Amino acid sequence: MKHSILGRKLGMSQVFDQQGNAITVTIIQAGPCRILQVKTAAADGYNAIQLGFVDKKEKHTNRPSMGHFKKAGSLPQRFVREVRVSDPTMFSVGQVLTSGLFLRGDSVDITGTSKGKGYAGVMKRHGFKGFVKTHGTHESDRGGGSIGQASDPSRTFRGMKMAGQMGGDTVTVQNLRVVDNRESENLLLVKGPVPGGKNDLLVIRHSVKKPAPPERKVEAPAAAETEEPAPGEAMEEKDTAPETGAGAAEQHPAEDSAPEGQPSEETSPGEGEIPAVDQAPENAGDQTEEEKP
Repeated sequence: MKHSILGRKLGMSQVFDQQGNAITVTIIQAGPCRILQVKTAAADGYNAIQLGFVDKKEKHTNRPSMGHFKKAGSLPQRFVREVRVSDPTMFSVGQVLTSGLFLRGDSVDITGTSKGKGYAGVMKRHGFKGFVKTHGTHESDRGGGSIGQASDPSRTFRGMKMAGQMGGDTVTVQNLRVVDNRESENLLLVKGPVPGGKNDLLVIRHSVKKPAPPERKVEAPAAAETEEPAPGEAMEEKDTAPETGAGAAEQHPAEDSAPEGQPSEETSPGEGEIPAVDQAPENAGDQTEEEKP
């Protein structure tokens, strides 16, 4: 199954392979992304999951969005996007997707928003060659030239390459190779450039033009804060808890019920006896106070 995840571009660097060749890579923070909603074809008309990425403060979130996040048991998320899946039964609300879904050698398609370049002419925007700068050319050497015909068809065709706003478009770069996956840091190192600037949002998917990779493990939903004790722990707490009433009196007889030095009724003779240093004679208890030395 092919997976998707949200990420953020951190910058570019280079790494060296085993042969010592330098490889230019883009460093991407991929996840962790929490599943906020699961959509199915039966209920919503299509199969998809809604992912949240990068926590943000509650005061920067409106109330409708805050209710949606609380329903999913999640903190407010800065980026929320939907990605299509083939089998929504594999996912549930609260699961966390990490960069472990993409391994070294995988081919990925990365979608992002390209850097804005402002208003640009046809030479910069579309790569026009321009006109000659000699033989009487005046102020038109960088112009776009003619944009249509005369009375027939008397209009400009749709899609004509002209000057205008450049950049700021949704761009997808396909078949990029994952050079390294540092799952402990949620980092993916991808060969080559990707659209956007630093800290821009990216959507990373397995390539549509490549076969699906082997099945990858998806983490279980995060455990709740209050957990029920295990059966063994409950039994231990029950045994160690103090008892009150008749049962407690039977198991723990009072210390003053038997004189010192004599074993209790439950103990067998010879057990629990404390030998006295100077034992008095057996009839010492019959002497009166006057007869005592």
